Amino acid sequence: MRIGALEAGGTKMVCAIGDETGRIYEQISIPTKTPEETVPEMIDYFKKAGVEALGIGCFGPIDPDRSSSTYGYITSTPKLAWANYNIVGVFEKALGCPVGFDTDVNGSVLGEVTFGQAKGKNCVIYVTIGTGVGAGIYIEGKLLHGMLHPEAGHVMIQRRADDTYGGKCPYHKNCLEGMAAGPAVEERWGQKAVALQDREEVWDLEAYYIAQALSGYILTLSPELIILGGGIMHQKQLFPMIRRYVAEMLNGYIQTEELKDMEHYIVPASLGDDQGIMGAIELGRRALIN
Repeated sequence: MRIGALEAGGTKMVCAIGDETGRIYEQISIPTKTPEETVPEMIDYFKKAGVEALGIGCFGPIDPDRSSSTYGYITSTPKLAWANYNIVGVFEKALGCPVGFDTDVNGSVLGEVTFGQAKGKNCVIYVTIGTGVGAGIYIEGKLLHGMLHPEAGHVMIQRRADDTYGGKCPYHKNCLEGMAAGPAVEERWGQKAVALQDREEVWDLEAYYIAQALSGYILTLSPELIILGGGIMHQKQLFPMIRRYVAEMLNGYIQTEELKDMEHYIVPASLGDDQGIMGAIELGRRALIN
């Protein structure tokens, strides 16, 4: 199979050609501008590659419900040029091939389940923490959708007593994204995250907020594995801090083999930042065989 993959992000569109084994033959990045500027360039790329199917892992909110009149649309995104944009319909018409579609983070968890460290797991959560915060959830062999799709980056968290920062999210100030995404880190501390690497107090607070959210996910969904990706998680010193806070917050309430081995339970992504593209390949493969 020759499958196109698109990881559609707010700042860049990563396009790739691969096959059903997850092998990536080539990959390019195109800046995200308006649909009128960006989409024709992507269509041209996939047309020249002669793809049999396309998988799209997309920033959201999106409509992944095939029975909906707006299936395949990017819906109420704050990226206004892309709001209510029928991204699946445009590619289907232009390429004449099946198109698989889901959120970017569901694409990432699918990549890890299909090709990475989450193979064989029944319930896995992938959380990306970068410019925004999102979570992809794979449960009982399926990507979780429900009435829309998970927006677990916007779960409410309790502000720590020593933190006076008001929060960055325009919808809910004290959600995980509002308190712990890259823009919140920069606004709270006056520097970008990459310049704060040696500031232990920065990452202790960050770990505290991330651990709050993860503890809620553990209590609600009982995942067998939690994978953390995104730019913020390139700060590797966060992992032991997060594991320690999760253990403190759960306070021994849940006793499982996974929680006894936190180092292998809350882990970084395993596919070299290609988990999203590889998940998009799998979305394309599924669209083709179905």
